[in-house]
Order: sequence, then structure tokens, then C-alpha cells
Amino acid sequence: MTLLPIVLGGVELIAWRLDQAVHASTWDSGEGAYRVGGRWNSKGTRAVYCSLDPATAILEIAVHKGFRALDIVAHKMTAAVVTDTSDVHAVDPASVPNPNWLRPGIPGAGQRAFGDDLLRRHQFVAIPSSVSPHSWNLIFLAGGATGAYSLKFQETFALDTRLHPPTT
Repeated sequence: MTLLPIVLGGVELIAWRLDQAVHASTWDSGEGAYRVGGRWNSKGTRAVYCSLDPATAILEIAVHKGFRALDIVAHKMTAAVVTDTSDVHAVDPASVPNPNWLRPGIPGAGQRAFGDDLLRRHQFVAIPSSVSPHSWNLIFLAGGATGAYSLKFQETFALDTRLHPPTT
């Protein structure tokens, strides 16, 4: 069943995340962001990156791995419910000190420090996606939002094969 987004009358704010199947059970550990850092966190910070719609979650992974990897490596889609939407801080794009931080590119030290500060001050941070600027990501600290969300489901992800067509 496809869940209706809250903006279209759905009753829950869903955070979506796509992971390799072997890592799906630890989807909210922030391990990857901890090891290498992310767009909005420094290395050593366990940030958990989700999206506010499943299509953006797919694009966020495809931009790093490509559609080929999503086609041939098993992945799981996770849906988690944010318990209280008042815990979500939506970043006004005009408040971001450097507009280039919202565009594709390698994150700099200032961008990561800005994100680290947001994550320290807010339970959940909603920020525009650089892959799809009219879409939003939702980020939180692993362990920092305990009890503020619940796992709704995890399901096997199936890439539309048209996104990885034959080369001949």
C-alpha cells in the first residue's frame, strides 16, 4: 500500500530511507555518516539521513551508487513514523549562510559545522535535498531521537528496470 503524504491528507509524517539489505537492521545507527561524514555532519557524528518521500530516498542513494548498484544489490526501503511533528525543525533555505550548500557538490567544513549545530539543537532537521531541491531530507542523531520515531515497516526494494537498461 502506498502511504499518502501528510501534505495530501495523510495522518503520519513518514521518514524514508534506502539501505543495502545487509545493513537494513541498523538503518538508524548513523554508521555511514559517523565513518565518513555527510553533507550536514562531520565525521564522528552519527547522523541518520532520511527523506520525506520515497522517491527522494531512492535518488539520494542513486546519486552516490548509481542505478546499476540499486538494480543488482539487494536493498530495503524503510519507513519510520515521526511521533510528534513539532519536533521537526524545517530549515528556511534563506537562513543557510552559503546558498551553495544547498546545491550538489562536496560539502565543506563550514557546511558540516552548520549541520552539526542544527543536529545538536533540534531533534529532527528537515532541509532541502541537493539532489532534488524541491524535495526534503530529514536528519536526526542516532540515539538522540529515541522514542521520537517508530519503525513502520521495511520492505524489499525493487528498482524499475528501465533505470538500468541493457547497453545493447
